[in-house]
Amino acid sequence: MSSQITERASTLSRSRRWAALTVLLFPVLLVSVDNTVLSFAVPAISGALSPSGTQLLWIIDIYPLILAGLLVPMGFLGDRIGRRKVLLIGATGFALISALAAFATDAFQLVLARALLGIFGAMLMPATLSLIRNIFPDAKERRTAVAIWASAFSGGAVLGPIIGGLLLEHFWWGSVFLLAVPMLLPLLIGGLLLLPESKDPNPGRVDPLSIVLVIFTLLPFVYAIKSFTTEPLYVVIGAVALSVASGVGFVRRQLAAANPMIDVRLFSNAAFSGALTVNLIGVFSLVGFIYFVSQHLQLIAGHSPLDAGLLMTPGLVLTMVFGLVSVPLAARFGAPAIMVGGLMLSAVAYAVVVFAGSSGDVFWLMAAFCVLGIGVGMSETLSNDMVLTAVPASKSGAASAISETAYEVGAVLGVAVLGTILNTVYAAQLKVPEALDAAATQAAVETLSGAHQIAQGLPADQAQALLASAAHAFDHGVLITSSIAAVLALVAAIVVARIIKPATR
Repeated sequence: MSSQITERASTLSRSRRWAALTVLLFPVLLVSVDNTVLSFAVPAISGALSPSGTQLLWIIDIYPLILAGLLVPMGFLGDRIGRRKVLLIGATGFALISALAAFATDAFQLVLARALLGIFGAMLMPATLSLIRNIFPDAKERRTAVAIWASAFSGGAVLGPIIGGLLLEHFWWGSVFLLAVPMLLPLLIGGLLLLPESKDPNPGRVDPLSIVLVIFTLLPFVYAIKSFTTEPLYVVIGAVALSVASGVGFVRRQLAAANPMIDVRLFSNAAFSGALTVNLIGVFSLVGFIYFVSQHLQLIAGHSPLDAGLLMTPGLVLTMVFGLVSVPLAARFGAPAIMVGGLMLSAVAYAVVVFAGSSGDVFWLMAAFCVLGIGVGMSETLSNDMVLTAVPASKSGAASAISETAYEVGAVLGVAVLGTILNTVYAAQLKVPEALDAAATQAAVETLSGAHQIAQGLPADQAQALLASAAHAFDHGVLITSSIAAVLALVAAIVVARIIKPATR
């Protein structure tokens, strides 16, 4: 029966295949919109819930953190019980929890809701990509489908700031979470009518220990990065040690298993490993950039959420356009060359911020974002397709889960690494008025939003001095984090160019 289900997924009519792809774009759009909207809602959430700097990072990070930890287990679950089934369960849970998140009354409740969203979100993403792998057996059609799938992330990022800006200007911050409900309804209806079920005809056995090990490989690692400036050194070292030990244990267990959850031998494939590197660094660059530029546009340049979203729209549109353009470019020049070129453009974009945008000029920031959008669009589509084509169709759930894990780990690290460094530099550079008490000083030092809130209760001269110092400290942090991101993207481009053979298509 399982083999019949898998075969059915690969013999759909042309119109049914593309209709099924349309349905699969809704969860992709949802996740992308959700991430972008949240970045733009940071000032509003800070004003309503008054989170600490650490809580603010957790509100942003806990969702992709949980998501990254569960993507591989959920991809395996989809291979075993059915990818469509897992997708629809995830969509239902995501919609319900999103509605609850909209009415959180404090930062802790919002962090908890975001964690639950991560659990259900982990059911959505591997299922979409693995279903595409089975619905489109033809390589040319599949690459186009993956390009459309990847461009949906950019499309969601375009819609997020605009729709979110409109909502934030007219409604409370929780309205951005309610977007999930109408967006998931077409998936639930269309999924039942159009999507074929598919699963691995020979799934591995359920291995609870492997699931625990993969979760404890990812979670402590990201926690260590996030907390290295706030927690004692022994806590950070302990988290890293736990991550390494769990990772080693997971790999050893998979190598010894007759039918492992993940075939870790795939990482010896240069194309597979190189594509994952491109995936991670590309998303790292994009998410990290959006994290700081959305705050700069609203809190320093003084734009409304809607105006900030409109300013970022050209860069996000270019991400989507070049995701589609990358397919014919890869056919002409080879996928590795296009992916390396995309990483190089990411490095150039951050270099523009460092050298030309040191004054915090919005024009240069947006120009840099356009260059970054082109680079990310070129690299992400091809990296996802390369990961999928490295494995048999029956293992597409696990492979897409690995690809999505790289994507989400990149998203987590983009905020965790760059956000933590930015906040650390900001706190060190900020000069607060001597008249502030300890609580007000702490609030101003922790986040840029906190400084703006404190300034509202100060005399005009003190408020102006605090805001000027906050703007300078924040932009100084942006220059340092941009320098680090530029170097990382450049190094990644060199590494990928060396490990992926130019002939790889």
